Parts: sequence; structure tokens; C-alpha cells
Amino acid sequence: MTFLTGGRPLLTVHDGILHERIRIGTIMAAYLEYIKEEFPKIDDEVYQYVEGVLSGSADDFEDSEEIYEAIGGVLQEVGDDKSEDDIKDICEKLWDIMRPETDSVKKVNRVLEAPVHLKSLSDNQDNDITEIKSIWVTQRDDVLKVDAKKLEKAEAKIKQRQEKRTAEMTNRPVAAPVKLETASASQVTSRKDAKMEAKGSNRTQDIRIENFDVAFGDKVLLQGADIVLSFGRRYGLVGRNGHGKTTLLRMISGAQLRIPSHISILHVEQEVVGDETPALQSVLECDTKREELLKREKEITAAVNAGTADTKMSDELSEVYIALQNMEADKAPARASRILNGLGFTVEMQSCKTKEFSGGWRMRLALARALFSKPDLLLLDEPTNMLDIKAIIWLENYLQNWPTTLLVVSHDRNFLDTVPTDILHLYAQRLEAYRGNYEQFEKTKNEKLKNQQREWEAQQQHRDHVQAFIDRFRYNANRASSVQSKIKMLEKLPELKPVEKEVDVVLKFPPVEPLSPPILQLSEVSFAYESTGRTIFSNVNLNATLESRICIVGDNGAGKTTLLKIIMGINAPTRGDRVIHRNLKFGYFSQHHVDQLDMNVCSVELLQKTYPGKPVEEYRRQLGSFGVSGDLALQSIASLSGGQKSRVAFAVMCMGNPNFLVLDEPTNHLDIESIHALGLAINKYLGGVILVSHDERLIRMVCKELWICGGGSVHSIEGGFDEYRKIVERELAEQNK
Repeated sequence: MTFLTGGRPLLTVHDGILHERIRIGTIMAAYLEYIKEEFPKIDDEVYQYVEGVLSGSADDFEDSEEIYEAIGGVLQEVGDDKSEDDIKDICEKLWDIMRPETDSVKKVNRVLEAPVHLKSLSDNQDNDITEIKSIWVTQRDDVLKVDAKKLEKAEAKIKQRQEKRTAEMTNRPVAAPVKLETASASQVTSRKDAKMEAKGSNRTQDIRIENFDVAFGDKVLLQGADIVLSFGRRYGLVGRNGHGKTTLLRMISGAQLRIPSHISILHVEQEVVGDETPALQSVLECDTKREELLKREKEITAAVNAGTADTKMSDELSEVYIALQNMEADKAPARASRILNGLGFTVEMQSCKTKEFSGGWRMRLALARALFSKPDLLLLDEPTNMLDIKAIIWLENYLQNWPTTLLVVSHDRNFLDTVPTDILHLYAQRLEAYRGNYEQFEKTKNEKLKNQQREWEAQQQHRDHVQAFIDRFRYNANRASSVQSKIKMLEKLPELKPVEKEVDVVLKFPPVEPLSPPILQLSEVSFAYESTGRTIFSNVNLNATLESRICIVGDNGAGKTTLLKIIMGINAPTRGDRVIHRNLKFGYFSQHHVDQLDMNVCSVELLQKTYPGKPVEEYRRQLGSFGVSGDLALQSIASLSGGQKSRVAFAVMCMGNPNFLVLDEPTNHLDIESIHALGLAINKYLGGVILVSHDERLIRMVCKELWICGGGSVHSIEGGFDEYRKIVERELAEQNK
């Protein structure tokens, strides 16, 4: 369409749009080239992010300060050699490049705002209606017509981009809506197994689950998987956090994956309900057959004493006595007491009511009930999480003689080296079985991966060699038959895939400024609870520096967590002095922090609530330091695995830049790779660390000093963990005498 002034064409609308697009494209090319000049090492992902924020026009920004707020933090990360002032100068330069009031724009505006003289056109309306139509009713080819659907789609994309940009500029992350997801399973069973199950003729103790799928919401965890559990063998189920180990156990125990109905299953997942039942009796009640026989014995004996018993009752009583004798019912209380004692229950605690115990002790009680009842298939999910080192060593020894089938999920490397006879590796939506403990599994798996990689590389070389022959003689008539045979040979070759290596887990604690000693001192410290008057420990003299790597060990209830709270100033000592450096800043992690996370938000929103006012990129960067990146950071926390929640808790703890870490059972829920990464991160950390842990591998990896809580005192020992393990084993030997 052409505007006329004095009958002379000035500018077409299409020309104006074209000129404007050229102008914007030129500006974009200019500032992007400038960014590459200033930051030659910028990676593609960050570059694309900056390009996306700055795309469009300068109308999105009021001044250079807004540009700095949008991308300053990101540019600071990639420009290690640049100060904050340098980054601000760069943003000022970007604003100069993008500034809208350039001479070219002013000229376009002046031309488009010029008056349009249409009088001459209207005077000639009757004579030249075609000319009017050429202006007001412009005819277009079908090719130039706008596709309504495409236009609607384009507008939706633009709107989405604007909303995302607005959210980023106002520090409101675009999070996926929270939705409660559930696990589901599907399975293919053979007709033979179905017939045997229907007839009740399937008496095998082995468990075979073939060709099954498991999904959690939209995420497929296992596809076309097979699992075989031979009776009497002990299986360790391993794999990365979030791959579906816990979900698989629940699918088996919840009968969503079918196994023979005559096989009894017990899944230790929930704590015992607190009531008036004594702990020892709660364990004995697990043997329902024994309880029924004892109950019937009492009923018949009462009838005999009352003189109301008949001959049948006397015969039944004899049968009950024989049954009780065969199952060694008289030895059951001693066996139950031994199990409880091994898990840390003293004689006094065994007579306490279950409602008097905390959640952690009720979980131990649930484990004791499972060990006492001896199901055909025992499922354990992280059984060492609730135990101290003494109880773990006892459990390792006890399970080595487990008579039925055991399937255990654990991330305790020493436990996996001691207990399992087989390892099931959950990886890439399938299960692979390996004979031997975890150490043997690692060796076999690594050798297997090396062989697979060598086979793939050899096949690739062979393919390249054959393909080179085909390409060389493809159009040679004399070699036509050879070429065809080579082509067919390539088609028949099995398709091998390169080895997919799992991404290494990397955890990174924040940098720390050095502090001059003294850092932390406890002098003649004692502590007793006012409510009970019970003294936990007394006359404690300890000190720590920024170089300290201290592990606190001892039985549950010995005062480890209480000592941590005194160190951090949460609890005040009853007597004695606590002296800390004025700039000492603690970062505290406990297993309860994971449970207390807000499950209805995503990880980015959680950091924003805890530490408001920072750019979204800083929250994302902090989460990325602990392996929570990409879409994972935008998932609701409720949908994350236990290990992933722990990493989020680490990110929250470190957002405040602490210079002294106090970690209470940090390995709970972390997978083996994450525990190893945690050890490496602690060793690289320049601040002090005090650690309470039962993970032997982590203790050996990081700790230079061992504090033992027990007997009303806290003291350091020479010889490290090896010496402490000898002490524990001597105590267990004394208990078993």
C-alpha cells in the first residue's frame, strides 16, 4: 500500500516493516558480536540464554541497570577476570547499541508521521474507482494470505516467551504445576504359570517376574524388565537416586507385580504404631501361628481347670503341645530379646510400651518384627538409616545367616560388601543381575562395559572399512556383485550401541574466607535436661578449626545430636564455656531437614522463599552445584526421590555461605555415587566440618579425628575408625556370651 504526497510516492508500508526488521537484525548482530568479543569462553547454553533475554527490542528495558539485573549475574559467572564494575560497563555498552532513538529510527518515524493527501483521490473517485481499490481494498494473492492457525500458534509462543521473561525479571520462576503422581505396573504372565497358580500346584520358593513395566506418573522407570530371586539368596538392589528402587519394592509388596500366592512377603517400610504393647511382646506377636496356639492352649487349659473339657479337647491340647514343641515356642522370647538387643534395645527398653518410643526407634522395632517373623521374601529399604554403627555391624552379621530370600535397597557400601550374595543393578529402565557382593559387581560391570565399548569400536571400524569399499566401487560394473554382497552384509550386522556411561555426580560447597584461630572451643562443658535431670555428658573439653574433619560416633541416645546443638549454640551448656569466632557461620544439615522441606513447591521456589531477592540464575546455579539442574529444579519437591530431596536440602543450607558445616547423618537416602561425591566435596571444602554418620566408607574417606559419645562423656581416640570398630566388636562379643 502506497501513501502519496502531492502525487509523489514516499514510502510503502512493506518497505517500512522491512527496514525495521533489517534494523533490529543489525542491532542484534552487533550486541551479540560484542558479547562474544568480551566473553570469548562463553559456552553455548549461556550464550543462548543471554540471546533469548536480549532478543526483541530495547523497549523491554528502561536503561542499562535493567540489562544488568537481567544478565549481569550470568555474565559475572563466565567472566572470571571481570569485576562488577566491568560488567556494568559492558551492560552500558549493550544499552548504547540497543538504544531505540537512533537517527535511522527518527527518520522512519518522521516519514510515517507525514500527512497523507487523499483529496485528489476522492475527487477522482467516480473516474478511477480502481485506484481507490488499490489503496483500500488491496487484492492479494493466496500465497500472501496469513494462515490463521499459524498466526494463533505464533502469538501463543510470543505470549509464552513474554510471560517467561516477566517471571525471570521479577524473580518468579516458571514452575511446573504440582501434581500428585502415583506408581503403576504392568506385567505379562505365561499361561503355564497362570494355570499352576489357579490349581494351587505351584509350590516353588523361587520368584520369577518376567517382562514387566513400572512407571511413576509419566516417567517410565522399568520397561520389559525381568527379575529372578532364588530362594535362600540375598540380593542387593542398587542404582542412582530416582531410578525406581523404592517404587519396585512397593510394587512387589503391594501385589501390583504378581508372584506365587503361597510366598509370604514382608516389606519394612512403616514404623510400628505406638500403643500399650511392650516392645518384646510386639515382636512376639509377629508369629501369628505361635500366638494362636498359645491362645488355644490357654482356652483349653481353662476349660480343663473348670471341669468343662471333653475328650476331644484333651486330644487337641496334646496336639497343641506337640506343635509348640516342634516350633520351639519356648525359645521365641529369648530369640526376640536377642534381636531387640542387637538393634539397640536394652532390657529396660524391651519392657517399655511402644507408644513411648520415638519414630526412629519404632522403625527399629518394625525391623526387629520382620527379622523375627522370617517371611519367605523380606524386603528392606535402607535398613541402616535408622541404626548406629554398633547396630549396623550386628545386622550385617545377623543377615549373613538369613535363611530365606532377601531383597535389600542400600547405599551403605560396607553393608553391600558384607551382606548380599547377588547384586541387581537398576539402570536404563532395566535390571541386570551380577553374582557376588558390591565390590565384585563393580569389577564385573566395569569389565563388561569395556568389552562392550571394544566390540562397538571394532564393529564401527569394520563398517567404515566395508563402506569405503562400497563407496569406491559403487559405480564399477566389474565389482557390482561384490558391492551388493557388502551392502547385504552391512544390513545383516547386529546394531551395537556405544556404551552409555552414567553422568558423574558432582557436589560443590561454597568458597570460604580464612579465619584466624581460635575458631571453636568447648571448655569443661556439661549438659543435663531440666525436665529429667539426666546428665548427658560432663567435663567435655574439645576444640575445632577450619581444617577440622571430625566424626562423632556412639550409640543412639549417647548425646551426639545434643553435642551438635551445643556446638552451634542451639542448646546452652548446663555448665562450662563455649567460645567461637565472631565471624563463624554454621551450616546445619540433619535428616529431619529433608522431611521438613515444602513439598508443594519446586526447588527454585524453595530457595526463593528462603533467600528472597536474588536473580533466578543464582538459585539455579546453587541447585546445580548439588546436581539438581534442568527440569529437575522445576519439579515439585514431592515428586523427587529421597536422595534428590537431600541434595535440595544441601543447596538450601549452603545458600547462606557457611564457613563451618555440621552434618547430622547426611548420607541417608543418598546413592553410593552421591556419597562418594559428598566425600570429595568435603575434602575440597576450605571450612571446618563436624560429621555424625554411620557410613563407614565416608568416615574413612574424610575424617581425620574421631569423637566418641558414651558413658556420660565425649573424648577423642587415637587410631581412628579402625580402633573404634574393634571396640564395638568387643562389646558385641560380650553381649553374645
